[in-house]
Amino acid sequence: MAQPSTTSGRSDAHVAAPVPFLDLTRENSDLGPELDIAVREVVSSSRFVLGPAVERFEAAVADQVGVRHGIGVASGTDALFLALMALGIGDGDEVITSPFSFFSSATTVVHTGATPVFADIDPRSFNIDPAAVEAAITPRTAAIMPVHLYGQMADMGALRDVASRHGLAIVEDAAQAIGATMTVEDAAAPGGTSELRAGGAGTLGCFSFYPTKNLGGWGDGGMITTDDDDLATRIRLLRVHGCDGRRYYSELLGFNSRLDALQAAVLNVKLSRLPEWNVRRQQHAAAYNDALSGVPGITLPHVGANAAHTFHQYTIRCADRDEVVGRLERGQVGYAIYYPSPLHLQRPLAHLGHTAGAFPEAERVADEVVSLPIFAGLSDEERGRVIETIRG
Repeated sequence: MAQPSTTSGRSDAHVAAPVPFLDLTRENSDLGPELDIAVREVVSSSRFVLGPAVERFEAAVADQVGVRHGIGVASGTDALFLALMALGIGDGDEVITSPFSFFSSATTVVHTGATPVFADIDPRSFNIDPAAVEAAITPRTAAIMPVHLYGQMADMGALRDVASRHGLAIVEDAAQAIGATMTVEDAAAPGGTSELRAGGAGTLGCFSFYPTKNLGGWGDGGMITTDDDDLATRIRLLRVHGCDGRRYYSELLGFNSRLDALQAAVLNVKLSRLPEWNVRRQQHAAAYNDALSGVPGITLPHVGANAAHTFHQYTIRCADRDEVVGRLERGQVGYAIYYPSPLHLQRPLAHLGHTAGAFPEAERVADEVVSLPIFAGLSDEERGRVIETIRG
């Protein structure tokens, strides 16, 4: 499998330049002066861990998500883990999540001592199926962890109903979906509907700012969002060894998981550009949809009528993936496969006892998906090359 390219893909005028799957240099170059100023401010202050830059970023993300609290942590994986720990999830508990996701959606559950319980996905949206979630609930279920895959929110209206009926917390894995929204029925709201935002629709929301994300830093970074004051207080303790502000006194067994100020400074600059970058991704997706509709053997991404998809990835399904990948490689077009194996079939989770066929929708999707270039800095010409290559 070709690895995602982060090169600029420039060549001489007589040879078609490769189309990169992702080129971070374009984004960072465009923001160079602003980023330089933001980083110099942190260096001048010597406040490298937490501090004002982190506090500004936490407040800005919380405002965007529509909750009272944002707590910066070291990574998206840590965000999931600390969210589960804050809920008191541990030995004997079960957390229901998707088998079609990045590995941390399951490993963070294991690391708390709890058991990940998988529920199959909706084959159109690739997100967890609420009916399968409800069928998987047992007396040991403590939380539901939906994954907003590729930039589209899971069916949070239905999942919130399930969680409410069974008294369960929801931990949103929103690592790929910052800025995504969906409209749900709400009898108490004007017009009978309300808007839910990724990271603000559950008990706790978890974000990653890994460099390749729609909002990416210059290294690892993450955040937990919540409206719950007590959970926010607990997470702030957990991220700093359980310390409550008194030097060398701990209130509980915590961890070292703090968002660096330099990362926050970079992310503060980029956050203001996120809406326009997400719009550009949506424009790329619309162009792909128009040009690739009806291509034999290709199924285009499904976007729910009530959803605003941010297209962290533009992922197609292929009746013959090897043939499509061969075309992309011959055409020097970058691509990626997210994800080639569902979680329940991976060796570190063999102790759960799942075998092939346990979650058939996730297994079929894993055999068929290919993600195409869709980063905001992708040019119209490059996008045309992708389309031409796919169409053959």
